[in-house]
Amino acid sequence: STQSTGNFLQISVTEDQKKTAIKKWQEGYPIANPINHEEHPKKPIPGKKNNLITSALPYVNNVPHLGNIIGAVLSADCFARYCRLKNENTLYICGTDEYGTATETKALAEGLTPQQICDKYNALHREVYSWFNISFDYFGRTTTKQQTEVAQDIFWKLHNNGYTVAQTVEQLYCPHCSKFLADRFVEGTCPFCGFEDARGDQCDKCSKLINPTELKDPRCKVCSKSPEIKTSKHLFLDLPKLEERIKKFTDERDAMNTYNTTTVSITNSWIKTGLKPRCITRDLKWGTPVPHEDYKGKVFYVWFDAPIGYISITANYMKEWELWWKNPENVTLHQFMAKDNVPFHSVIFPASLMATGEKWTLVNTLDGIDWLQYEGTKFSKSRGTGVFGDQAVETGIPCDIFRCYLLLNRPETSDTNFTWDSLAQTNNNILLNNLGNFVLRALTFCKNSFGSTIEKITLNADDEHFIALVNGHLSSYYKHFDERMMSRAFECVFAISKIGNQYLQYNAPWVLTKGSDADKQRAGSVISVATNVAALLSVIISPFMPTMSKILQEQINMPEEKKLFTESFVPLLKPGHIIGQPFPLFSKMEDASVAAFKTKFAGQDSSSSAPVTDVENLQREIEKQGNKVRELKSSKASPDLIKSEVAILLDLKKKLPAELQQKPSNGKNKPSAKPQAKPQPKVQNPPKAKVEITPEIAALQKQIEAQGQKVRELKGQGVDKIIIDAEVKVLLDLKSKLPPELRPQPTGKKGKKK
Repeated sequence: STQSTGNFLQISVTEDQKKTAIKKWQEGYPIANPINHEEHPKKPIPGKKNNLITSALPYVNNVPHLGNIIGAVLSADCFARYCRLKNENTLYICGTDEYGTATETKALAEGLTPQQICDKYNALHREVYSWFNISFDYFGRTTTKQQTEVAQDIFWKLHNNGYTVAQTVEQLYCPHCSKFLADRFVEGTCPFCGFEDARGDQCDKCSKLINPTELKDPRCKVCSKSPEIKTSKHLFLDLPKLEERIKKFTDERDAMNTYNTTTVSITNSWIKTGLKPRCITRDLKWGTPVPHEDYKGKVFYVWFDAPIGYISITANYMKEWELWWKNPENVTLHQFMAKDNVPFHSVIFPASLMATGEKWTLVNTLDGIDWLQYEGTKFSKSRGTGVFGDQAVETGIPCDIFRCYLLLNRPETSDTNFTWDSLAQTNNNILLNNLGNFVLRALTFCKNSFGSTIEKITLNADDEHFIALVNGHLSSYYKHFDERMMSRAFECVFAISKIGNQYLQYNAPWVLTKGSDADKQRAGSVISVATNVAALLSVIISPFMPTMSKILQEQINMPEEKKLFTESFVPLLKPGHIIGQPFPLFSKMEDASVAAFKTKFAGQDSSSSAPVTDVENLQREIEKQGNKVRELKSSKASPDLIKSEVAILLDLKKKLPAELQQKPSNGKNKPSAKPQAKPQPKVQNPPKAKVEITPEIAALQKQIEAQGQKVRELKGQGVDKIIIDAEVKVLLDLKSKLPPELRPQPTGKKGKKK
């Protein structure tokens, strides 16, 4: 396996790093007093780190796609799980944003009331996030009594403190619909970039905020007719009065490196041009009512109202919500969102709370991340482009594979791109061949060679070097996570499993177990160190892949008290510990599946007018899979592996058009006499075209030869079939990359029955 190549001893570590690592190793697992994260309602704990985590409240009017999911809830979930594993008191709050024009627009489109739309999509969001294993402490909604009470209270305090101004506003009015048009009910051409489908509040292309009257060629979203301009009196948040406080607040966060680069850039661009009064009321019916007598019939603008939803949702969770939201000395507030939501959380929300004159818990770390695209374009439910939350479950791909891929490709510094090819590569190369291969080898050797028992560990210089390397990656893991650079933290996990594979390959315990007593003791130390690395990995993958973490910990029979983070790599499993039954964590994602997913989620823009090509590709996949099954049978692989590959072959054959599917013969309804076939002249097969052996093909042939030798050695050593099967799969994958003319053909001979 390519993940086993390389020598960990060639990676340098200092003597100080080695001494520190071994000192921590010898000190062992620190005694912890774990917090019960299942006890509710949670309250801040004096003397503990108390984290209040929010993810941007998703609009209730749609189904979240993979970009929405990584943009807020999954990023926040990963960080919340990390904080809990650090034994920090953590409350993760979220819910659906249900007021505003987006809901009214959706209700109009579906012929439902706004409340019915909210009920329908709140339930759908809950289902999606449950499948993605998002660990909210409480998931609520904004259409509640508490939302009205908290929002109106904040309004009265900032209003009475002189932080609102009244202005008469020119608004678009649709004579045909007889009503003022809120921003989401207007579309037109963006005055900044010329995008023709800009909304009345923001352009989706350039992300600039827009007033509806600034749109060129505006049109009513309901009737598509041109609106006219009328005046209406509204209340504005007086941001210029708060500008110096917001600037100081932002500079402090920037200096502490608690705002990511995107957040700082967007916030400073607002401040640099000078903050302007921002309208906080709207001529709508669906929203939190403005309690002021002069503004009856109006509601609060959603981006004044929606961030207050974090507070009101907490108030629905617990009566003593102020312990979290009015406690800045003891609570750290972390907020996660996509970049288009940044100014409302870095400027408008803290400004609104500052204006009340009360002591609020204001945002400490704010992560506004860039966009995740789908195969180089935007996700679109209407065009059927991309994977949406309710479709992910239908793929049959485990939730943790999606979580892994999205978090590895989290758009932390620039836009990233979801592609099925890279998802398959992540699954097959990083998870299956690297992480999965290492833990399976370590646990299987422990089971087969040492009766599933952790042996006494005697460290030599090579082990100390290895432990220091693991410590270095673990230290980087914590550093990146604390900076909310989760993709980089995740890379550290796979760096550890990679050197773990190299550690096993270098020490070759399968050889040592057949040697002297000293060799066998050495093998016991190596396998016990490796199994402890697997235990460490089971903990540090938990924020990313909680289900796989749980499965691996069951295989290890992980002690409950050892499932928290440790500062350094220490023995989590003591000599005499008995592990459970190991089995593969991951399975290969086949090319045929990738091709099918590409077609299914490509959307209306994809070309579907090439059925012949599709059939030809499918026939090639069937031929390739058939060869794979025959080679597995001839190499006497395990029946379970053969059975799984035969199932894939049969599934591929089912996708062929009916006229091309071979009907199995069962001997029934045979004609009484077979018609005599006319003798056919023998046709000489044309000679095979000579294939030029390029440097790439030659290198591939060398890889195949080396992998074949490895498989033969493993078979000769009596290694467990699970490991042999994994290496046979690697060999077959390498062979499949050869040109067809150079692939070894199965003989088709069968042994005689005795």
